[in-house]
Amino acid sequence: MNHSHERGSHKSFETGAALILTVCGVRMWRLLSAVATLAVLSLGVCGEKVFLQRAGTTFNGRKYRSVLDVTNGERFGSWTWPEMCPENFFVVGFSVRVESKQYGGDDTALNGIRLICSKDENRNFLYYVESHTGHFGEWSHPQYCPSGVLTSFQLRVEPHQGPFGDDTAVNNIKFRCSSNPMLEAPGMSWGEYGHWSQDCVGGGICGIETKMEEYQLGLDDSSLNDVRFFCCDKHQE
Repeated sequence: MNHSHERGSHKSFETGAALILTVCGVRMWRLLSAVATLAVLSLGVCGEKVFLQRAGTTFNGRKYRSVLDVTNGERFGSWTWPEMCPENFFVVGFSVRVESKQYGGDDTALNGIRLICSKDENRNFLYYVESHTGHFGEWSHPQYCPSGVLTSFQLRVEPHQGPFGDDTAVNNIKFRCSSNPMLEAPGMSWGEYGHWSQDCVGGGICGIETKMEEYQLGLDDSSLNDVRFFCCDKHQE
C-alpha cells in the first residue's frame, strides 16, 4: 500500500463521559384493522431509556483471571492504561472508531475500541470502557451478542510498510460470543487477520488495554497498534 504522508482530511474529535440514549419513542396511532393492530403490538412497547456511562479507571481494582492477546500486533507506540468493567459486569457488545480511506492522505484505519459492559445481560444500565483511543474517524453503531458475553477476539493488522509507506497497523477486529456467534467490526481491509486469542471459558471479557502511537504532528500516523483484553470468571464474582 503506497500512501502519501500529507494530511488530507479534517479529523474529528469526540468528547463526553455520560450519555443518556433514548432507544425509541414511537407513538401508537389508532389502527384501522385487527391485523395491523397485532402487527404493531408484536413490536413491543417503545419509550424505553438506556443509561450508558464511561467507567474509566474507576474499577481497575477488579480481579481478573487472565489476559487475552494475539501475536500479530504492530510495533509502534506504547501500552497505555487498562479500563475495567464494574464488578459483576461483563462485555456484551462493542463499537469501533474508524477513519475511512483518505485517498492520498495519511490513513490510520482503526483508532479505538469501545466495550459495552452489562450485568446479567441487562441492556438498560450499561457502562463502557475503551482505554486510550486515537483522534481520527467516527464511532460505529454498537454491535451486541444476541445472548451471552464476548469471550475471544481476532485482529486484522497491516504489517509495517517500510520507511516510505503509510502504516495503518490495526485495521479491524472480530469478537466471538459465548453463545457462539462471531461479530466483525466495520473496520478497514488492509492487512490480514491473525490467529484467534485464547478463549475466556467459564467467564467473559471484562476490560481492555490499548497500545497506541501518539499523534505524529503531520508525519505518518498509525494510531492503534495492538490491544489486549482481560478475562474474568463469573463464579468468582
